[in-house]
Amino acid sequence: MADFGEILLNIGEFGLFQKTILIALCIPNIILPFHFMSVFFIQSDPDRHCNTDWIHKAAPNLTTDEQLNLTLPREDDGTFSKCRMYVPVDWDIDAIREYGLNDTTSCQYGWVYNNMLYEATIVTDFNLVCDQAELLGVAQAVLMAGILFGCLLLGPFAESFGRRRAAQIPVVVMLIFTVTTGLCPNFYLYLASQFMVGIGYGGFRLNGIILATEWIGVSKRSWGACVSQLFSALGQAILAGMIYLIRDWRLAQLVTAAPTAVMAIYIWFIPESARWLVDIGRKEEAEKLITKVAVINKRTVPDNLMDKIVTKDTEKKRGIVVLFQSSVLRKYFLTIIFAWFSLNVVYYCLSFNVGNFGLDIFLTQALFGLSELPAHIVCIWLLEVVGRKVSLISTLLIGGLFSILILAVPRGNAVAVTILAIGGRIFSNWAGSVCNVYVQELFPTSARQTASGLGSIASRVGGLVAPLLNMLALYHWSIPTIVFSTLSLISGVLCFLLPETAKKELPDSTDEAEGNRNKTTLKRQSKTNKPPQIKSTKL
Repeated sequence: MADFGEILLNIGEFGLFQKTILIALCIPNIILPFHFMSVFFIQSDPDRHCNTDWIHKAAPNLTTDEQLNLTLPREDDGTFSKCRMYVPVDWDIDAIREYGLNDTTSCQYGWVYNNMLYEATIVTDFNLVCDQAELLGVAQAVLMAGILFGCLLLGPFAESFGRRRAAQIPVVVMLIFTVTTGLCPNFYLYLASQFMVGIGYGGFRLNGIILATEWIGVSKRSWGACVSQLFSALGQAILAGMIYLIRDWRLAQLVTAAPTAVMAIYIWFIPESARWLVDIGRKEEAEKLITKVAVINKRTVPDNLMDKIVTKDTEKKRGIVVLFQSSVLRKYFLTIIFAWFSLNVVYYCLSFNVGNFGLDIFLTQALFGLSELPAHIVCIWLLEVVGRKVSLISTLLIGGLFSILILAVPRGNAVAVTILAIGGRIFSNWAGSVCNVYVQELFPTSARQTASGLGSIASRVGGLVAPLLNMLALYHWSIPTIVFSTLSLISGVLCFLLPETAKKELPDSTDEAEGNRNKTTLKRQSKTNKPPQIKSTKL
C-alpha cells in the first residue's frame, strides 16, 4: 500500500513545481497587510475644533482667532474645546461681541482638523471623534469579523469544492471590495465593504497555505507556512513605506487594488491539490496532475502508481466528528486552537496600537515588518532542528514574557516599550507559523481541512477580540496588556500536551493521528537517487 507521501517521494518532495506554486501562493501575502492600512494609520484623537463657519453670516471678514474666541468654549487648561461649540444665534456681530454666547452644544457642522500627519484618514473623513470615537474600534472589529467569517465560510467550502477554488475566489473578492472601500461615501458602506475584504483575506490565508503545503513533502513541509509568513512580514515593512508616501487612505486603497488585480489573473492557473483529489476518489484527475508535476520536476512516475493507493473511505466527510469523537484528537484540537487564539490576541492588540508606543508610526511599522523577516527565516530551520512542540511552547512563553514586561517599563520610555512590543509581536507571529504547520500534521486527511479551518477561525476570533480588548484601556491602560500576556503564557504551558510531529508523514487515518505514527521511516532516496520501491496492492 502507498500513501500520498510516497507519491511525493517519487515525483519530488520540493522540486521546481513545488517551489513555483509556493512562491505564487505566497506573493499575495505581501499585499494582504495593506488591507489593514485604513485602521492602522489613523490619528484617533487629532487636533481639531468644531466647524463654526455659521458666524460668517454675521461677519464674513472675521479673522480665524476672532472666530474661535467668539464661537468655542475653552477647557480648564485654556485650550479650545474639541467637541463643544456655542449654540448658533441670529444676532449681528456687535450683539455677539457685546453679550457673548453661553449655551453650548456638540459640534453641529462637523470639525476642522489641524496639524494632520495624514492628508485623509477614516477618522477625518467619517468624523470618528468625540462621541463617535468608539466607532474606530468597531471598524477594526468589523474587518476582523470579516476575516473570521471568511475562514468559517471558505474552510468547509474547500472540503467540498477543492483547495484551488477556495484560494482563487477570495482574491477576486478582495479586488472588488478593495476598490469599493476606497470609493465608499459613508462609514456604514465602508464597514460593509471592509467586511467583504475581510472574507477574502481570511479565505485566502487559510486555503493558500493548505494548498501549498499539501504539495510539499515531509522534509520541507514547514516551508509552506513559514515562507507565507515571511512574505507577509515583507508586506508589513512595505506598507509603512507606502503610507509614508501616500497619506490619503482612499488613494492607498486604489493603489493596493492594482497588484491585487494581477494576482486575481494568475491565481486561476494554480493547480488543484492532488492529495485532495485522491482523498475524494478523483484518481484519474490526480494521476494526470501528478504526471505533469513529475515532468516539471524531471522525475519518472512508476507504472500504475495510482493503483497502489488505498483511500480510506470510512472517514470521508466526517471532519468535525472525527475531531471530537476521539479523546486524543479532541485534546490536541482544543490545545492548538487555544494557542492560536491567544497568539492572535497578542499580535493584533500590539498591531492596533502601532501609533501609541511613542515613536514615529512609520518607523514602528517598518520595524514590525523588518524584524519579523529574520524570525521567519530562523523559524524554518528551527522547526526541523528542535521540532514543532518546543518551537510552539517557547515562542508562546517568550512572546508572553516580552508583552508582560511592557508593564514594568515607564510609559514615557518609548524606545523600551517599542522594543518589547516588537519582541512580543515577533514571537506571537512566529508561533502562528508553527501553528499553521502543526495543525496540518496533527489530524488525519479527512479532518485536516476542518481542523485547519476551525483553528484559523479561533485565531480570527482572537483578532476580533483584540480591538475590543484594547478598548478596556479606557478604564486602565494596563488591562489589555495583562490579559493578552496571560493568555500567551497559559497557552504556552498547555502546549506540553501536544505530541511531536516533525519528520512524520501527514496522517491519513484517525488511528495514525492518535498514534502519531512515524510513517517516514521510509528510507529517503539514496545518494544514487534511486526512488523508493513501493509494494503493489491493487484496488
